[in-house]
Amino acid sequence: MSSSWNIRQLIDWTTRYFNDMGIEEPRLEAEILLSHVLQRNRVYLYTNHEEPVNQHERTCYREYIKRRAKGEPVAYITGVKEFMSLDFKVTPDVLIPRPDTEILVENVIMLAQNNSSIKKICDVGTGSGAIAVSLAFYLEDKTIYACDISENAIEVAKQNALNNNVSIETFVGDLLEPVKNQAKFHVITANLPYISKEEYFKLDKQVIQFEPKLALLAEKDGLEAYREMLPQALNLLDDGGYIFIEIASNQTEKALELFKGFSSIEILKDLPGRDRVIKARKE
Repeated sequence: MSSSWNIRQLIDWTTRYFNDMGIEEPRLEAEILLSHVLQRNRVYLYTNHEEPVNQHERTCYREYIKRRAKGEPVAYITGVKEFMSLDFKVTPDVLIPRPDTEILVENVIMLAQNNSSIKKICDVGTGSGAIAVSLAFYLEDKTIYACDISENAIEVAKQNALNNNVSIETFVGDLLEPVKNQAKFHVITANLPYISKEEYFKLDKQVIQFEPKLALLAEKDGLEAYREMLPQALNLLDDGGYIFIEIASNQTEKALELFKGFSSIEILKDLPGRDRVIKARKE
């Protein structure tokens, strides 16, 4: 980089560099990183593209580029990821929220908005709190509970609730154990680890290197966490209550075998049309 650069020049250079490295959406990532350095939104970059970037800002931006070039995800560099049009703090203690999971959240919101009897919702394996906080934000009259085995993850979820001006009840513990003495829930959601060991080592290297293994890898065929959790959910759901779980698209058949005691089972597809979420009702 030369001694004098403006916003447009920096983005153009970084886009070419990221593209040469095979990074997907190189321009978007260049813009996100520069926006974070300048503490401005991306619209500002478009409307002020000739504005010079000072040496301190360029130095910071250069360090971000180096980190990204080593494979570190942009969300961990900036510490922020957008989900459901909300900003979420992310750290290496939590999985980066994925757009595919928005399908689960959107369907829970639609269900709850059309069913006034739904008052209590519990999110299992909440991680950053993406599901729980989003539900609390868009369903202001519901009580949202969030559980995770990682105390560090729960601290991130608490911060995200605070940052988005919502309230959630948080619990540390394995699956639904920490809320087993609470009153019955009307909806339970879960995006638990569902990647088998065989599939785990096929993941993108940056996922394996930087994202928490605890939040991704599950035993055997990847469904062990759900095998343990679904009987718990059946006991803790109110009669007629609903459960939503996220799965991998190649797990549908085996996952459906786990839903004993549930009815009205539906497969919800993600934007590319792959099986992504199973929705079921307690009989």
